[in-house]
Amino acid sequence: MSQYYEQSKNTSQPDHDVIMRGRRLLDITGVKQVESFDNEEFLLETSMGFLSIRGQNLQMKNLDVDKGVVSIKGKVFDLEYIDQQSGEKAKGFFSKLFK
Repeated sequence: MSQYYEQSKNTSQPDHDVIMRGRRLLDITGVKQVESFDNEEFLLETSMGFLSIRGQNLQMKNLDVDKGVVSIKGKVFDLEYIDQQSGEKAKGFFSKLFK
């Protein structure tokens, strides 16, 4: 693991990590901005693409804009990266989001 960690430190992209503890607490780094959130879904723009988090009773526990760190608590059902390459899925997701 330490080799991977050292390699990731040498890349030009800002660090982005998702750490889940017991499916009830998420710590996410490399967050550029929080696009939207409610108690069932968060949409975050990260240094590695848009990240959708779906669950139940989701709440923002901590937000540090300067460091790009977000902590979310609640029951997590799904984590999904939404990339431009996935075309249909991303278009469907965003059209549903912005209705």
